[in-house]
Amino acid sequence: MASCSEVWISVRPTRIQLLVQYVNLCYFLLQNEARKLNHQEVVEEDKRLKLPSNWEAKKARLEWELAEDQKKKACADRGEDYDRVKLLEITADDAERWERKKKKKNPDTGFAGYAEAQLRQYQRLTKQIRPDMESYEKQREECGEDFHPTSNSLIHGTHVPTKEGIDRMVEDVEKQIEKRAKYSRRRAYNDDADIDYINERNAKFNKKAERFYGKYTAEIKQNLERGTAV
Repeated sequence: MASCSEVWISVRPTRIQLLVQYVNLCYFLLQNEARKLNHQEVVEEDKRLKLPSNWEAKKARLEWELAEDQKKKACADRGEDYDRVKLLEITADDAERWERKKKKKNPDTGFAGYAEAQLRQYQRLTKQIRPDMESYEKQREECGEDFHPTSNSLIHGTHVPTKEGIDRMVEDVEKQIEKRAKYSRRRAYNDDADIDYINERNAKFNKKAERFYGKYTAEIKQNLERGTAV
């Protein structure tokens, strides 16, 4: 009959078996780790797909605004002017690049239509506005709660513009008239062109009609001139 020590020696795993078990355990752990990482990546990708298309730009913008607010607060605590501190951090290359970008932001492409010309004039006029903060504060004190009107406010027709404001408006209108006069130019007169008008106004109307309907009425006009119209 075999002793207990002999039975233990017979059932004890060998070194190779232990090594195989260790390798299998490592492979199982690696598989689980890879499965977890893949699942996390799928979840993150699903979150990114559900976000708006411009989320990254919005996030970068919010982070930049938060950093700017922190810098402003730090400068205020130190008693420094934030604009001056910010200018000290700008290099000459950055300033030149921003200046070129600013010039390209609103290039003058010439006359493309009355709507575009009106929009460009509106943008130009709004950029020239310089608010008078003293008059603003004075008017706010005088109006009180009606300064920000609601549906129950009755302030229509109570505002009277100042003489300085009227003078500024007149000066701006005169500048617009002067600038508009420079743009108007006399078109070249063609002596060989057919005279189909009775005055200058009628000539302009005929040119507009020809521009829009000339290709549709060319045959009728030729028949009338030849006297072969039906």
